[in-house]
Amino acid sequence: MVAPAVTRLRREHPGVRIDLSLLETEDPLTQVERGDADVSIVVGPRDRRRRGLCLVHLLDDEYLVALPAGHPLAAPPVLDLADLAAEPWDASEPPGPCLDLTLQACAAAGSSPNFTARSEDYATAQGFVAAGLGVALVPRLAAADRRDGVVLRRVRHPEPVRSIYAAVREGTPAQGPLGTLLQALEEAASRQPAPHTAPCAP
Repeated sequence: MVAPAVTRLRREHPGVRIDLSLLETEDPLTQVERGDADVSIVVGPRDRRRRGLCLVHLLDDEYLVALPAGHPLAAPPVLDLADLAAEPWDASEPPGPCLDLTLQACAAAGSSPNFTARSEDYATAQGFVAAGLGVALVPRLAAADRRDGVVLRRVRHPEPVRSIYAAVREGTPAQGPLGTLLQALEEAASRQPAPHTAPCAP
């Protein structure tokens, strides 16, 4: 979503300086609160709020389960999360809100994932899955680059979903470069596949 939004911002406001950074901090919202960043794209639970900040909801990104092709559970299009309780798991995310979401969803289904392989990115996790080392939860946005040897299926009971927001300080003008960027981010988010519409199979 960020790349097309920044492209529009550069086109409509060619004199604006843009510095993009990927920050691995425990709380990325502090960058905006302190004025070190004008906007931050953050992931968190639904209905997230923070005093002094305006959190613009961009989209909800559902999680899919990645299974090795040929896995006995790969046949049905939808799996109960409890069906995966006995499986070895590949951790696809570093500690933080996305991994927390996986742990909370599994706990709600009455289990705790047995992580036998750990990575901090979805591509590596899918490689582990393709090699038969376990299963992993992967958000739909990351699942767009599905690896060969991996099957993606929806999960339910519960359905893990991460919400993606653009965070700005309260009182940020709706006009000007930052307003353009927020509009462009919302438009880019609206072009993402809606939940349950993208094909999950090979």
